[in-house]
Amino acid sequence: FPVALTFINAFKTRRAIFSAPLVPPTPETFSLVGFETVFQRTNFGWYMVNSLVVTLVSMALVLLLGAMAAWALSEYNFRGNTLLGLYLALGIMIPIRLGTVSILRLVVSLGLINSLAALILVYTAMGLPLTIFVLQQFMRQVPSELKAAARVDGASEYRIFWLVLPLVAPAVATVAVFTMIPIWNDLWFPLILAPGESTKTVTLGAQQFLGQFVTDWNAVLSSLTLAMLPIIVLYIIFSRQLIRGLTAGAVK
Repeated sequence: FPVALTFINAFKTRRAIFSAPLVPPTPETFSLVGFETVFQRTNFGWYMVNSLVVTLVSMALVLLLGAMAAWALSEYNFRGNTLLGLYLALGIMIPIRLGTVSILRLVVSLGLINSLAALILVYTAMGLPLTIFVLQQFMRQVPSELKAAARVDGASEYRIFWLVLPLVAPAVATVAVFTMIPIWNDLWFPLILAPGESTKTVTLGAQQFLGQFVTDWNAVLSSLTLAMLPIIVLYIIFSRQLIRGLTAGAVK
């Protein structure tokens, strides 16, 4: 409902937004002034590219590194295995924003301030704990006979890992969705680590239309509509796998 409400009001005049916010645009109230403002006053296309780069690269690193770590924790018994798993799980319970000051100092010392690399590194660290925790549980359910047969055939451990990964595809899709949505929607770290014009994300770009005294609601709703479209498309792509991942093991 909020998505639909944002979408229908993005194509209406300011007067129609406030007089009848629940009514779809009519020929009399239809207007594209919000989209014109967004593209005339901002580099919104560039903001979209920045968000796509940060989201896709962060998600790829989270899934790759998280899957490898989950494989190691679920497959190999070594001293400190359980403690290491618990340590990584702490990242789910402790919000990463509590370390904002330390993260900012680290980014400045590395010379990565106002860069997409800073956001990618932070989001990768933010997404790894949940990814490792979820994939570890799924990988433990893969039959050991399959892995033993692969080892008998002479497959390397890396080869076995890539053979097992498709078997947990629903779990991978689930953590992908839960990873990409917070990254795409985040305002906190882009505002602190990459507020420059060349590194702004769509969420930060939409924020500039919100003022203390005057707010351009046409531009706000139009920018939010444009920001929602890519993430909705990605969600639709992963939705079937997401549902399979959430319901796996629920029914015998």
